[in-house]
Amino acid sequence: MKNHILWKVAVAGLAGMVSSGTVSAEGDRMSGKEKFYTCAGCHGIEGYSNAYPTYHVPKLAGQHDDYVVSSLKAYASGARRHGSMEGNAVSLSDKDMQDIAAYVAGFRAINVKNAVTGNVANGKKKAETSGCGGCHGEDGNGESPNPRLAGQYENYLMKALEDYKTGVRKNAIMNGLAGALSNEDMHDLAAYYSSQARGLSVVQDN
Repeated sequence: MKNHILWKVAVAGLAGMVSSGTVSAEGDRMSGKEKFYTCAGCHGIEGYSNAYPTYHVPKLAGQHDDYVVSSLKAYASGARRHGSMEGNAVSLSDKDMQDIAAYVAGFRAINVKNAVTGNVANGKKKAETSGCGGCHGEDGNGESPNPRLAGQYENYLMKALEDYKTGVRKNAIMNGLAGALSNEDMHDLAAYYSSQARGLSVVQDN
């Protein structure tokens, strides 16, 4: 019952975000490719890890442009914390953010296969009972403005859920949902979404 209520809250929150006007990223992809060079040192390397705490730097290729812009704005304002990301984001104009977002969003979802350590079957069940698909899509390839999760690194997804659970990352819907999850639940959910064959990839434009 509790999960059902949380799911209804999540859907209502999504509807509110859409109706109130979400950030629209109308950037120039070619300009974004040039501006992405400062990001490529971390986000353009397969398997690159954050130094401390240790987790993989998230994949961005194929991520929704609106979500990329809102994330960069959150780093620039200090609402979302990460040393190097805050420093980089604060130097970007709104147009820079939109261009970079258009560039990374322009990559198509590709077939990926991540090695995971959590229980994928249990993660799928937990995603269904927690109503994750209401915002993120059944396989993690949901619509904007919510982030695409499919194909993302398992330990990055775990870190994000842990941060929502502890309140390090602020989002009323996600804080409530993550707060009800055990460590095992978070691990299995991360494994399920990471294991999806069609999803995010590392930005590599050869």
